[in-house]
Amino acid sequence: MNETDNSNLPNHIAIIMDGNRRWAKKKNMPTNFGHKEGAKVLETIARHCADIGVNVLTVYAFSNENWKRSKEEVDSLMNLFEQYIHEFDEKYGKENIKIKFLGNMTRLSPELQQGVERIENNTKDNTGMLFNVALNYGGREEILNAVKAIANKVKNNEMDIKDINHEEFIQHLYTSKNSDVDLLIRTSGEMRVSNFLLWQISYTEMYFTDKYWPDFKKEDINLAIDEFKKRKRNFGGNR
Repeated sequence: MNETDNSNLPNHIAIIMDGNRRWAKKKNMPTNFGHKEGAKVLETIARHCADIGVNVLTVYAFSNENWKRSKEEVDSLMNLFEQYIHEFDEKYGKENIKIKFLGNMTRLSPELQQGVERIENNTKDNTGMLFNVALNYGGREEILNAVKAIANKVKNNEMDIKDINHEEFIQHLYTSKNSDVDLLIRTSGEMRVSNFLLWQISYTEMYFTDKYWPDFKKEDINLAIDEFKKRKRNFGGNR
């Protein structure tokens, strides 16, 4: 197995888990089979990231634009999320992983909202890796919500407009307590960010692979991390 050196790790890794549907189609299997296999891979990768010392892992599970997909696929995904969240308590709670969900939870079913609240509460005191799951998430919506919240504070004289800065803005994002993303990984060969963490990836190193998400393994994330370590990051400064 290809191992990676645990020194100089990216502090925050984000993953766009793409290719479940194409992977299933290639195998002449239904779409939901691809999503189920993708969920298994996520479990493996999340545990591996925690084991090697990554501090924050953020994954794109469902965008607020994915509601446009067929009702059958959306219902299947929601059922999978409910099942997966139910298993979170048993699997991740024992591994000291802290879980947070990013996005607008109000459109989810009451059962799923309760599951999200339960797992966040049950893991909030864990001190290991922070595992963010972007669910019904959109980067533009996140930024707009932050703008509205700050504008409301100014309107109510809770803040002066001159006090609005980067640090204040960040406090109104879903990821307010997280560092910016160091490494963004996208599977399936697509090379775009798809409205994911638009503020947080300003200086992110990006890594794209042709592998579909259900084929992604620990060795693959090790390769992405090794590539990250080779890059010189100057954050807009001189090389």
